[in-house]
Amino acid sequence: MIRLADVQRVFLVGGQPVYALQDVNLRVAAGEYLAIMGPSGSGKSTLLNIIGLLDRPSRGRYELDGGDMTVQDDEALAQIRRTKIGFVFQSFHLIARLSAFENVELPLLLAGMAATERRGRVERALRALGLGERARHRPDQLSGGERQRVAIARAMIMEPRMLLADEPTGNLDRTAGHEVLAILEELNRRGITLLVVTHDPEIGERTRRCLRLLDGRIVADVNQTAGHAPA
Repeated sequence: MIRLADVQRVFLVGGQPVYALQDVNLRVAAGEYLAIMGPSGSGKSTLLNIIGLLDRPSRGRYELDGGDMTVQDDEALAQIRRTKIGFVFQSFHLIARLSAFENVELPLLLAGMAATERRGRVERALRALGLGERARHRPDQLSGGERQRVAIARAMIMEPRMLLADEPTGNLDRTAGHEVLAILEELNRRGITLLVVTHDPEIGERTRRCLRLLDGRIVADVNQTAGHAPA
């Protein structure tokens, strides 16, 4: 599903090159559950952004489902991103003036889906995450855990095959964090490819595979299938 070959990402800071990623080689099969770990500044979010087509490598090749993403134009990348990839962020990234329903509906609206079909799909998604009674509440009327569940519903509403989560429990208390993690893991059990950037060693230990980055390089790639969270 995912293949990165000799990927670099270089930024210019004060006229000097800063290597966020260096010679990254990675394969991820469909349905994997993968943690990306490392200290701040190690390149975790940069790697996730490239995999999610939010950024482009400075050098190297990125293949998604056999297609070369490095030769696609911005419009093509946006279409691929919209249909194949869901995103969940630490700070939720919900639109404050919209209700939970409207936040989840937005990708369908942008895709041109008819109103009746949008309504049914959004209502089912919110009910599935225990938010049926909170559909008309704005983000400031929801708890942190509820806001992250709205963000997950929005990420999955286009039925993508891959979900990228950047510190998804970072702004939550322990109980809410465990609830959100359980939802993400259930999606993975249903076949969604799940990549999670995290500083939390407990989350890292639950995944089937753990990458560790340092100074923009993958320094460890550990298969830990025997220790992953139980199905």
